[in-house]
Amino acid sequence: MDGTNGKPRVHFGSLEAVEARNRQAAAAVAAANAAASPSTGSVTPTTTQGKTLDELKTDDKYEVTDSSKRAREQHMEVLEMFERRKRARTIAVPTEDKKVRERLREMGEPVCLFAEDNFDRRARLRELLAKDAGADGDELMVSEEEEGDESDEDEEVFTPGSDSLLKARRDIARSSLLRASERVAQQAEENQISVAVFKSMRAEEFDKLKTYANYSSQIGDDRPLSQCAFSPDSNFLATGSFGGLCKIWSVPESRLVHTLRGHTDKIGGIRWHPKAHISQDRGAVNLASSGGEGIVHLWSLESETPIRSLTGHEARVARIGFHPSGQYLGSAGFDGTWRFWDVESGTELLTQRGHSREVYAIGFQCDGSLVATGGFDSIGRVWDLRTGRSALTMEGHVGDILGIDFSPNGYQIATGSADNTIRIWDLRTLRSIHSIPAHTNLVSDLRFFAGLPAELAKSQADSEMTVDGEARPNKNGLYLGSCSLDGTIKIWSADDWKLQKSLVGHTGKVMGLDISNDSRFIGSAGFDRTFKLWAPEAADY
Repeated sequence: MDGTNGKPRVHFGSLEAVEARNRQAAAAVAAANAAASPSTGSVTPTTTQGKTLDELKTDDKYEVTDSSKRAREQHMEVLEMFERRKRARTIAVPTEDKKVRERLREMGEPVCLFAEDNFDRRARLRELLAKDAGADGDELMVSEEEEGDESDEDEEVFTPGSDSLLKARRDIARSSLLRASERVAQQAEENQISVAVFKSMRAEEFDKLKTYANYSSQIGDDRPLSQCAFSPDSNFLATGSFGGLCKIWSVPESRLVHTLRGHTDKIGGIRWHPKAHISQDRGAVNLASSGGEGIVHLWSLESETPIRSLTGHEARVARIGFHPSGQYLGSAGFDGTWRFWDVESGTELLTQRGHSREVYAIGFQCDGSLVATGGFDSIGRVWDLRTGRSALTMEGHVGDILGIDFSPNGYQIATGSADNTIRIWDLRTLRSIHSIPAHTNLVSDLRFFAGLPAELAKSQADSEMTVDGEARPNKNGLYLGSCSLDGTIKIWSADDWKLQKSLVGHTGKVMGLDISNDSRFIGSAGFDRTFKLWAPEAADY
């Protein structure tokens, strides 16, 4: 580095050359040391070997400030929180509040905290399970998955059916194909209608819905009313009460026409025969009702006593529904089954299990090939009546399913639950496509606007089916009605699922509702012992 003039000089060269010179210098020093001590023959090293990173000792004796300690602790807490949330997503948590409470009790945790609802309690259980999911959490999840697999294996159990059930399945297959082909053909025709005409019709109907108000109110019984249903021709309304009486009222006069006596416990469901007051004989079955004593009664319009009673349920019967053909009837029972009956003979064709708890709601598809059920296990199921198989399991609610209905389009289903929400399911995608935070209390019932029966729809004047010379779109299924224990009835559009109108008038819980097929009225039955008719303010019926 020293220059000839005494100034330092810097040499730029390759590292290899520098290393070579260093090795030569080290070898020369070693040789000199060996020559200086020949007796020992040992070589005194002048250079030390390097150390790897693994050989370096960690110095943990340095002092850490309090702010650094807090930052490190906060960092570890955040990492633990994310890890806990990741584990929580993989842990199976019961959906039933009763089982959630039992699990909390087993863990020694409070069953209920102040102002805690079902959702908060379930979230707290999930958080606690995630915290304990370290060493034994994997075993917990594996065991629950194994239980789920076992339950899935036992889900489908086939038993021999009767000849009458086989005949009914064949009849349903043939008739449902005809209805489905007619529905698809009608939908294909409506697809040719211009968007402008459809928007005009939609705006007109929704503007009318927004003007709905209380048209009439009538005390229906000495006890609270549980259900109401319009006749297919929309000229009568049937009500059922907690006292076991069924009554038929004229619409819109709300005048009592008929009182039906036969139930000894509260009415769970009431439904008209699809052809009642249209082509059905008055002496034949025109109405059906179910009661808490576990019996379904079939009524004519000429007697105050039932003409036939369907017995078989081992507990209370909740909702019922007629098959679109009118030949069959379905009933949902608190014995964990739903049953399929032949209306003409009164025989039980099928006892279907599949729900783990009470079955509460039932509804048939407009084609007649499918039936949907919902119960206190928070699960809905769609059954194929032609084969007896479960076609779809609707999981998503965290409360009892209390209302279920098919849309007239044939592929959408609405379910109302005790979790205060309405879910819309699509059979084409086999999943929930929308969730509506509908009410502030449980949804007690819901209904799509179904439209006039085929016999009455064909008799409408041609002028009512055209707009400016162009075919008018079918408004069946255009909106959905729901009622709740919060005392309100709400109307929702059935395309974007937005609230169109909220009807307030009952002084207590609203237990049931229905929409007349001619779209003139919405009927509701309440815990205040009244039924109410709702109509546009400008209606001159």
